[in-house]
Amino acid sequence: MPNKIVTTRELAPKTMLFEVEAPHIAERGRAGQFIILRTCDEGERIPLTIANRNTDTGTITLVAQEVGKTTRDLNALKEGDEILDLAGPLGKPTDIPEGGKTVVCVGGGIGNAVVWPQVTALKEAGNEVIVILGARNKDLFILEDEIRAEADELIITTDDGSHGRKGLVTHALEDLIQSGKKIDEVITIGPVIMMKFVCKTTEPHGIPTQASLNPIMIDGTGMCGACRVTVDGKTRFACVEGPEFNGHHVDFDELITRLSYYKEEEAEALEHACACGEKLEA
Repeated sequence: MPNKIVTTRELAPKTMLFEVEAPHIAERGRAGQFIILRTCDEGERIPLTIANRNTDTGTITLVAQEVGKTTRDLNALKEGDEILDLAGPLGKPTDIPEGGKTVVCVGGGIGNAVVWPQVTALKEAGNEVIVILGARNKDLFILEDEIRAEADELIITTDDGSHGRKGLVTHALEDLIQSGKKIDEVITIGPVIMMKFVCKTTEPHGIPTQASLNPIMIDGTGMCGACRVTVDGKTRFACVEGPEFNGHHVDFDELITRLSYYKEEEAEALEHACACGEKLEA
Protein backbone atom coordinates (compact mmCIF):
# COMPACT_ATOMS: atom_id res chain seq x y z
CA MET A 1 0.00 0.00 0.00
CA PRO A 2 1.55 3.35 -1.01
CA ASN A 3 2.35 5.88 1.70
CA LYS A 4 1.42 9.51 1.03
CA ILE A 5 3.92 12.29 1.71
CA VAL A 6 2.21 14.92 3.87
CA THR A 7 4.99 17.52 4.09
CA THR A 8 8.55 18.03 2.88
CA ARG A 9 11.29 20.35 4.08
CA GLU A 10 14.88 20.92 2.99
CA LEU A 11 17.18 20.65 6.01
CA ALA A 12 20.54 21.13 4.28
CA PRO A 13 21.98 20.78 0.78
CA LYS A 14 20.77 17.42 -0.61
CA THR A 15 19.08 16.55 2.70
CA MET A 16 15.29 16.42 2.96
CA LEU A 17 12.75 15.80 5.71
CA PHE A 18 9.53 13.94 4.89
CA GLU A 19 6.41 13.50 6.98
CA VAL A 20 4.73 10.36 5.65
CA GLU A 21 1.43 8.62 6.36
CA ALA A 22 2.20 5.31 8.08
CA PRO A 23 -0.22 4.80 11.01
CA HIS A 24 0.93 1.30 11.99
CA ILE A 25 4.57 2.41 12.20
CA ALA A 26 3.67 5.62 14.02
CA GLU A 27 1.86 3.54 16.65
CA ARG A 28 4.54 0.88 17.16
CA GLY A 29 7.85 2.61 16.39
CA ARG A 30 10.38 3.44 19.09
CA ALA A 31 13.60 5.46 19.31
CA GLY A 32 16.46 3.77 17.49
CA GLN A 33 14.28 1.80 15.07
CA PHE A 34 14.12 2.24 11.32
CA ILE A 35 12.08 1.47 8.21
CA ILE A 36 12.97 0.12 4.79
CA LEU A 37 11.33 1.70 1.77
CA ARG A 38 11.08 1.48 -2.00
CA THR A 39 10.15 4.47 -4.11
CA CYS A 40 8.92 2.31 -7.02
CA ASP A 41 8.75 -1.26 -8.29
CA GLU A 42 12.13 -0.99 -9.99
CA GLY A 43 13.79 0.61 -6.98
CA GLU A 44 16.15 -0.82 -4.39
CA ARG A 45 15.27 -1.13 -0.71
CA ILE A 46 16.96 1.39 1.59
CA PRO A 47 16.83 1.84 5.39
CA LEU A 48 15.95 5.18 7.01
CA THR A 49 15.64 6.05 10.69
CA ILE A 50 12.25 6.85 12.19
CA ALA A 51 13.23 10.39 13.19
CA ASN A 52 9.86 11.23 14.73
CA ARG A 53 6.32 9.88 14.84
CA ASN A 54 2.89 11.31 15.54
CA THR A 55 0.21 8.86 16.63
CA ASP A 56 -2.50 11.54 16.40
CA THR A 57 -1.92 12.12 12.69
CA GLY A 58 -0.62 8.61 11.95
CA THR A 59 2.56 9.96 10.41
CA ILE A 60 6.27 9.32 10.73
CA THR A 61 9.19 11.61 9.95
CA LEU A 62 12.04 10.45 7.73
CA VAL A 63 15.27 12.23 6.81
CA ALA A 64 17.15 11.36 3.62
CA GLN A 65 20.54 12.57 2.44
CA GLU A 66 21.17 12.18 -1.28
CA VAL A 67 24.04 9.72 -1.66
CA GLY A 68 22.83 7.48 -4.48
CA LYS A 69 20.08 6.85 -7.02
CA THR A 70 17.32 5.88 -4.60
CA THR A 71 17.87 8.78 -2.21
CA ARG A 72 18.04 11.08 -5.24
CA ASP A 73 14.68 9.75 -6.43
CA LEU A 74 13.21 10.00 -2.94
CA ASN A 75 14.38 13.58 -2.43
CA ALA A 76 12.74 14.58 -5.71
CA LEU A 77 9.29 13.64 -4.39
CA LYS A 78 6.93 16.41 -3.32
CA GLU A 79 4.02 16.87 -0.93
CA GLY A 80 1.14 14.69 -2.11
CA ASP A 81 3.38 12.17 -3.85
CA GLU A 82 3.48 8.57 -2.66
CA ILE A 83 6.24 6.20 -1.56
CA LEU A 84 5.51 2.74 -2.93
CA ASP A 85 5.98 0.84 0.34
CA LEU A 86 7.38 1.11 3.84
CA ALA A 87 8.34 -1.85 6.04
CA GLY A 88 8.78 -1.33 9.74
CA PRO A 89 9.40 -0.66 12.48
CA LEU A 90 12.59 -2.71 12.19
CA GLY A 91 15.55 -3.28 14.49
CA LYS A 92 15.71 -3.15 18.25
CA PRO A 93 14.76 0.09 20.03
CA THR A 94 17.37 2.05 21.94
CA ASP A 95 17.82 0.71 25.46
CA ILE A 96 16.52 3.67 27.49
CA PRO A 97 17.59 3.80 31.16
CA GLU A 98 14.75 4.47 33.55
CA GLY A 99 15.55 7.84 35.07
CA GLY A 100 18.33 9.40 37.10
CA LYS A 101 21.12 8.74 34.59
CA THR A 102 23.32 11.17 32.71
CA VAL A 103 23.55 10.17 29.07
CA VAL A 104 25.67 11.86 26.40
CA CYS A 105 24.45 11.55 22.81
CA VAL A 106 27.11 12.21 20.18
CA GLY A 107 25.87 12.77 16.64
CA GLY A 108 27.27 13.76 13.30
CA GLY A 109 25.72 14.59 9.94
CA ILE A 110 22.63 12.57 9.03
CA GLY A 111 23.03 10.79 12.38
CA ASN A 112 21.18 13.70 13.99
CA ALA A 113 17.99 12.08 12.69
CA VAL A 114 18.65 9.26 15.17
CA VAL A 115 19.77 11.55 17.99
CA TRP A 116 16.47 13.47 17.93
CA PRO A 117 14.15 10.58 18.95
CA GLN A 118 16.78 9.18 21.33
CA VAL A 119 17.00 12.45 23.25
CA THR A 120 13.22 12.69 23.39
CA ALA A 121 12.90 9.16 24.79
CA LEU A 122 15.74 9.65 27.28
CA LYS A 123 14.16 12.85 28.62
CA GLU A 124 10.71 11.29 28.85
CA ALA A 125 12.27 8.57 31.02
CA GLY A 126 13.65 11.18 33.42
CA ASN A 127 17.32 11.24 32.44
CA GLU A 128 19.74 14.14 32.06
CA VAL A 129 20.81 14.36 28.43
CA ILE A 130 23.85 16.18 27.08
CA VAL A 131 24.18 16.27 23.30
CA ILE A 132 27.31 16.85 21.24
CA LEU A 133 26.71 17.45 17.53
CA GLY A 134 29.33 17.90 14.85
CA ALA A 135 29.58 18.74 11.16
CA ARG A 136 32.18 19.96 8.70
CA ASN A 137 30.57 23.41 8.59
CA LYS A 138 27.49 25.37 9.67
CA ASP A 139 25.53 24.74 6.47
CA LEU A 140 25.52 20.97 7.02
CA PHE A 141 23.79 20.98 10.41
CA ILE A 142 20.35 19.42 10.55
CA LEU A 143 17.67 19.25 13.29
CA GLU A 144 19.66 21.45 15.66
CA ASP A 145 16.59 23.36 16.91
CA GLU A 146 14.57 20.18 17.44
CA ILE A 147 17.35 18.57 19.47
CA ARG A 148 18.11 21.73 21.44
CA ALA A 149 14.47 21.89 22.54
CA GLU A 150 14.78 18.45 24.16
CA ALA A 151 18.34 18.35 25.53
CA ASP A 152 19.56 19.65 28.88
CA GLU A 153 22.74 20.87 27.20
CA LEU A 154 23.78 21.07 23.55
CA ILE A 155 27.40 21.39 22.46
CA ILE A 156 28.04 22.27 18.81
CA THR A 157 31.31 21.62 16.97
CA THR A 158 32.42 22.28 13.41
CA ASP A 159 35.63 21.33 11.66
CA ASP A 160 36.10 24.89 10.37
CA GLY A 161 34.77 26.79 13.39
CA SER A 162 31.85 28.32 11.45
CA HIS A 163 29.37 27.26 14.15
CA GLY A 164 29.92 26.48 17.82
CA ARG A 165 33.43 25.51 18.84
CA LYS A 166 36.09 24.59 16.31
CA GLY A 167 37.14 20.97 16.47
CA LEU A 168 35.75 17.46 16.48
CA VAL A 169 33.01 15.92 18.60
CA THR A 170 35.67 13.76 20.27
CA HIS A 171 37.47 16.90 21.50
CA ALA A 172 34.26 18.15 23.13
CA LEU A 173 33.56 14.71 24.58
CA GLU A 174 37.04 14.40 26.07
CA ASP A 175 36.72 17.88 27.60
CA LEU A 176 33.40 16.90 29.15
CA ILE A 177 34.91 13.74 30.62
CA GLN A 178 37.94 15.61 31.95
CA SER A 179 35.67 18.20 33.59
CA GLY A 180 34.66 15.53 36.10
CA LYS A 181 31.07 15.36 34.92
CA LYS A 182 29.57 12.01 35.87
CA ILE A 183 28.57 10.23 32.66
CA ASP A 184 26.65 6.98 32.93
CA GLU A 185 26.47 6.17 29.22
CA VAL A 186 27.32 7.49 25.76
CA ILE A 187 25.28 6.81 22.64
CA THR A 188 26.83 7.68 19.28
CA ILE A 189 25.50 7.79 15.73
CA GLY A 190 27.04 9.27 12.62
CA PRO A 191 29.87 8.55 10.18
CA VAL A 192 31.57 5.26 11.02
CA ILE A 193 34.97 6.88 11.50
CA MET A 194 33.42 9.33 13.99
CA MET A 195 31.78 6.52 15.97
CA LYS A 196 35.05 4.59 16.02
CA PHE A 197 36.90 7.46 17.67
CA VAL A 198 34.04 8.31 20.03
CA CYS A 199 34.34 4.73 21.31
CA LYS A 200 38.11 5.05 21.55
CA THR A 201 37.61 8.21 23.62
CA THR A 202 35.26 6.61 26.14
CA GLU A 203 36.91 3.20 26.43
CA PRO A 204 39.89 4.25 28.62
CA HIS A 205 37.42 5.83 31.05
CA GLY A 206 35.20 2.76 31.26
CA ILE A 207 32.10 4.62 30.06
CA PRO A 208 29.55 2.25 28.45
CA THR A 209 29.07 3.32 24.83
CA GLN A 210 26.43 2.24 22.35
CA ALA A 211 27.08 2.76 18.63
CA SER A 212 24.22 2.76 16.10
CA LEU A 213 25.68 1.02 13.06
CA ASN A 214 24.83 1.64 9.43
CA PRO A 215 25.95 -1.34 7.32
CA ILE A 216 24.52 -2.13 3.90
CA MET A 217 20.99 -3.55 4.30
CA ILE A 218 18.66 -5.24 1.83
CA ASP A 219 15.77 -7.20 3.35
CA GLY A 220 15.82 -5.94 6.94
CA THR A 221 14.90 -9.35 8.34
CA GLY A 222 18.33 -10.98 8.78
CA MET A 223 17.91 -13.42 5.89
CA CYS A 224 20.21 -11.85 3.30
CA GLY A 225 23.20 -11.37 5.60
CA ALA A 226 24.27 -8.12 3.93
CA CYS A 227 24.20 -6.18 7.20
CA ARG A 228 26.56 -8.49 9.07
CA VAL A 229 29.04 -6.84 11.42
CA THR A 230 31.60 -8.29 13.81
CA VAL A 231 30.98 -7.54 17.48
CA ASP A 232 33.21 -9.09 20.15
CA GLY A 233 34.57 -11.45 17.52
CA LYS A 234 31.13 -12.77 16.54
CA THR A 235 29.02 -12.13 13.45
CA ARG A 236 25.90 -10.13 14.23
CA PHE A 237 23.12 -8.87 11.96
CA ALA A 238 22.44 -5.18 12.44
CA CYS A 239 18.90 -5.27 11.05
CA VAL A 240 17.56 -7.69 13.68
CA GLU A 241 20.16 -7.71 16.47
CA GLY A 242 20.94 -4.00 16.25
CA PRO A 243 21.40 -1.42 14.95
CA GLU A 244 22.94 -0.51 18.31
CA PHE A 245 25.83 -2.49 19.76
CA ASN A 246 28.49 -2.12 22.43
CA GLY A 247 30.85 0.23 20.61
CA HIS A 248 33.91 -1.01 22.49
CA HIS A 249 33.43 -4.44 20.88
CA VAL A 250 32.65 -3.40 17.28
CA ASP A 251 35.16 -4.07 14.50
CA PHE A 252 34.86 -0.63 12.92
CA ASP A 253 37.68 -1.19 10.44
CA GLU A 254 35.85 -4.18 8.95
CA LEU A 255 32.63 -2.14 8.77
CA ILE A 256 34.42 0.69 6.94
CA THR A 257 35.82 -1.81 4.43
CA ARG A 258 32.44 -3.46 3.81
CA LEU A 259 30.75 -0.10 3.26
CA SER A 260 33.21 0.63 0.45
CA TYR A 261 32.67 -2.66 -1.43
CA TYR A 262 30.25 -1.31 -4.02
CA LYS A 263 31.38 2.31 -4.41
CA GLU A 264 32.24 1.91 -8.10
CA GLU A 265 28.98 0.15 -8.92
CA GLU A 266 26.97 2.72 -6.97
CA ALA A 267 28.65 5.58 -8.81
CA GLU A 268 28.03 3.92 -12.18
CA ALA A 269 24.38 3.26 -11.35
CA LEU A 270 23.87 6.89 -10.34
CA GLU A 271 25.56 8.19 -13.47
CA HIS A 272 23.50 6.12 -15.92
CA ALA A 273 20.19 5.65 -14.10
CA CYS A 274 16.90 7.35 -14.87
CA ALA A 275 14.24 8.20 -12.33
CA CYS A 276 11.85 5.42 -11.34
CA GLY A 277 9.39 4.61 -14.07
CA GLU A 278 11.50 6.11 -16.88
CA LYS A 279 13.16 4.08 -19.58
CA LEU A 280 16.78 4.31 -20.63
CA GLU A 281 17.24 5.10 -24.31
CA ALA A 282 18.71 2.33 -26.40
